[in-house]
Amino acid sequence: MRREPAVDFASAIDAALDGLPDPDVLKLAATQGRILVTHDANTMTRHFRDFVQAGNPSPGVLMVPQEIVPGRIIESILLIWIASEASEWVDQLVWLPI
Repeated sequence: MRREPAVDFASAIDAALDGLPDPDVLKLAATQGRILVTHDANTMTRHFRDFVQAGNPSPGVLMVPQEIVPGRIIESILLIWIASEASEWVDQLVWLPI
């Protein structure tokens, strides 16, 4: 948010996602119209697939490798924000380009 104040980004704590089960996180992100950014490759991929297959629309999920430094993650998110439209990510789960 410091790099680009126009980006509407909320942490898991700010969005009240901390400690919620993955299906609830996906539902809340969808309700809020937010693309989810997560490190949780172990379970989120399965829950996302189930969520979308059940007919629930998702703004999308960006998977981020745990070992990537925050600065690189921020740069990738900013690049996506600048170079694409939110509609391009609907119902997509993709690995963040680093």
